[in-house]
Amino acid sequence: MTKEEIKELVNLFAEANISKIKIKEQDGFEIELERDMCCDVSAPVCPPAPQPINVSVVNEAQPSQNTKANKPCINSPMVGTFYQAPSPGATPFVKVGSTVKKGDVIAIIEAMKIMNEIEAEFDCRIAEVLVADGQPVEFGMPLFSVEKL
Repeated sequence: MTKEEIKELVNLFAEANISKIKIKEQDGFEIELERDMCCDVSAPVCPPAPQPINVSVVNEAQPSQNTKANKPCINSPMVGTFYQAPSPGATPFVKVGSTVKKGDVIAIIEAMKIMNEIEAEFDCRIAEVLVADGQPVEFGMPLFSVEKL
Protein backbone atom coordinates (compact mmCIF):
# COMPACT_ATOMS: atom_id res chain seq x y z
CA MET A 1 0.00 0.00 0.00
CA THR A 2 1.36 3.41 -0.93
CA LYS A 3 1.48 6.51 1.26
CA GLU A 4 -1.28 8.09 -0.82
CA GLU A 5 -3.52 5.03 -0.37
CA ILE A 6 -2.91 5.08 3.39
CA LYS A 7 -3.75 8.81 3.56
CA GLU A 8 -6.93 8.18 1.60
CA LEU A 9 -7.84 5.28 3.90
CA VAL A 10 -7.28 7.44 7.00
CA ASN A 11 -9.48 10.22 5.53
CA LEU A 12 -12.26 7.74 4.69
CA PHE A 13 -12.01 6.26 8.19
CA ALA A 14 -12.30 9.72 9.75
CA GLU A 15 -15.44 10.49 7.72
CA ALA A 16 -17.09 7.10 8.23
CA ASN A 17 -19.16 6.28 11.30
CA ILE A 18 -17.09 3.20 12.21
CA SER A 19 -14.85 2.57 15.18
CA LYS A 20 -12.41 -0.01 13.82
CA ILE A 21 -10.98 -1.22 10.53
CA LYS A 22 -8.29 -3.80 9.85
CA ILE A 23 -6.77 -4.47 6.44
CA LYS A 24 -4.37 -7.34 5.61
CA GLU A 25 -2.74 -7.69 2.23
CA GLN A 26 -1.33 -10.91 0.75
CA ASP A 27 2.21 -9.58 0.80
CA GLY A 28 2.08 -9.43 4.64
CA PHE A 29 1.31 -5.69 4.91
CA GLU A 30 -1.23 -5.06 7.67
CA ILE A 31 -2.89 -1.86 8.92
CA GLU A 32 -5.40 -1.43 11.72
CA LEU A 33 -7.25 1.80 12.57
CA GLU A 34 -9.34 2.15 15.74
CA ARG A 35 -10.98 5.02 17.60
CA ASP A 36 -13.12 5.53 20.68
CA MET A 37 -16.53 6.56 19.36
CA CYS A 38 -17.80 7.97 22.65
CA CYS A 39 -15.08 10.62 22.73
CA ASP A 40 -15.20 11.65 19.08
CA VAL A 41 -15.43 15.44 19.15
CA SER A 42 -16.02 15.73 15.42
CA ALA A 43 -19.44 14.10 15.70
CA PRO A 44 -21.30 15.53 18.72
CA VAL A 45 -23.83 13.19 20.21
CA CYS A 46 -27.09 14.81 21.23
CA PRO A 47 -29.13 13.14 23.94
CA PRO A 48 -32.59 12.08 22.84
CA ALA A 49 -35.28 14.68 23.44
CA PRO A 50 -37.38 13.89 26.50
CA GLN A 51 -40.77 12.47 25.66
CA PRO A 52 -43.85 13.98 27.29
CA ILE A 53 -45.56 11.86 29.90
CA ASN A 54 -49.32 11.88 30.32
CA VAL A 55 -50.27 12.28 33.96
CA SER A 56 -53.76 12.09 35.42
CA VAL A 57 -54.26 14.04 38.62
CA VAL A 58 -57.30 13.42 40.75
CA ASN A 59 -57.76 15.68 43.75
CA GLU A 60 -60.00 13.76 46.12
CA ALA A 61 -59.67 16.40 48.80
CA GLN A 62 -61.86 18.97 47.04
CA PRO A 63 -65.20 19.51 48.76
CA SER A 64 -68.46 19.23 46.90
CA GLN A 65 -70.08 22.41 45.56
CA ASN A 66 -72.96 22.04 48.06
CA THR A 67 -70.55 22.05 50.99
CA LYS A 68 -68.80 25.19 49.73
CA ALA A 69 -72.02 27.07 49.03
CA ASN A 70 -73.90 26.20 52.24
CA LYS A 71 -71.28 26.27 55.01
CA PRO A 72 -68.28 28.38 55.92
CA CYS A 73 -64.86 26.74 55.78
CA ILE A 74 -61.60 26.95 57.62
CA ASN A 75 -58.93 27.23 54.93
CA SER A 76 -55.27 26.34 54.86
CA PRO A 77 -53.04 29.33 55.65
CA MET A 78 -50.07 27.72 53.85
CA VAL A 79 -48.80 25.02 51.52
CA GLY A 80 -47.78 21.78 53.23
CA THR A 81 -48.92 18.38 54.45
CA PHE A 82 -52.13 18.17 56.49
CA TYR A 83 -52.25 16.10 59.68
CA GLN A 84 -55.35 15.58 61.86
CA ALA A 85 -53.40 14.42 64.94
CA PRO A 86 -50.26 15.54 66.80
CA SER A 87 -48.49 12.24 65.99
CA PRO A 88 -49.17 9.01 64.08
CA GLY A 89 -51.67 6.85 65.96
CA ALA A 90 -52.76 9.68 68.29
CA THR A 91 -56.37 10.80 68.47
CA PRO A 92 -57.27 13.58 66.02
CA PHE A 93 -57.52 17.17 67.28
CA VAL A 94 -61.15 17.34 66.08
CA LYS A 95 -63.78 15.03 64.61
CA VAL A 96 -67.04 15.69 62.80
CA GLY A 97 -69.39 17.15 65.42
CA SER A 98 -66.60 18.53 67.63
CA THR A 99 -67.24 21.99 69.06
CA VAL A 100 -64.18 24.25 69.09
CA LYS A 101 -63.47 27.71 70.45
CA LYS A 102 -61.54 30.41 68.63
CA GLY A 103 -57.81 29.65 69.03
CA ASP A 104 -58.20 25.88 69.63
CA VAL A 105 -55.74 23.74 67.65
CA ILE A 106 -57.68 21.78 65.02
CA ALA A 107 -54.88 20.39 62.81
CA ILE A 108 -51.19 20.57 61.91
CA ILE A 109 -49.66 21.50 58.57
CA GLU A 110 -46.08 20.43 58.05
CA ALA A 111 -44.07 22.79 55.87
CA MET A 112 -40.31 22.35 55.39
CA LYS A 113 -40.06 19.94 58.37
CA ILE A 114 -41.78 22.46 60.67
CA MET A 115 -45.07 21.50 62.31
CA ASN A 116 -47.46 24.47 62.22
CA GLU A 117 -50.52 24.31 64.46
CA ILE A 118 -53.72 25.42 62.73
CA GLU A 119 -56.15 27.16 65.07
CA ALA A 120 -59.88 27.73 64.75
CA GLU A 121 -60.57 31.25 63.47
CA PHE A 122 -63.90 31.46 65.35
CA ASP A 123 -66.19 29.42 67.62
CA CYS A 124 -67.65 26.64 65.50
CA ARG A 125 -68.74 23.02 65.14
CA ILE A 126 -66.88 20.78 62.67
CA ALA A 127 -69.36 19.69 59.98
CA GLU A 128 -66.94 17.90 57.66
CA VAL A 129 -63.22 17.17 57.39
CA LEU A 130 -62.41 17.97 53.76
CA VAL A 131 -58.80 16.73 53.58
CA ALA A 132 -57.48 13.24 54.29
CA ASP A 133 -54.73 12.83 56.86
CA GLY A 134 -51.26 13.08 55.30
CA GLN A 135 -52.48 14.77 52.11
CA PRO A 136 -50.77 17.82 50.58
CA VAL A 137 -52.68 21.09 50.81
CA GLU A 138 -52.40 24.41 48.99
CA PHE A 139 -52.75 27.93 50.32
CA GLY A 140 -56.43 28.81 50.73
CA MET A 141 -57.62 25.22 50.27
CA PRO A 142 -60.64 24.38 52.48
CA LEU A 143 -59.69 22.02 55.33
CA PHE A 144 -62.90 21.87 57.36
CA SER A 145 -66.50 22.72 56.63
CA VAL A 146 -67.93 24.28 59.82
CA GLU A 147 -71.06 25.70 61.40
CA LYS A 148 -70.44 29.01 63.15
CA LEU A 149 -71.64 29.23 66.75
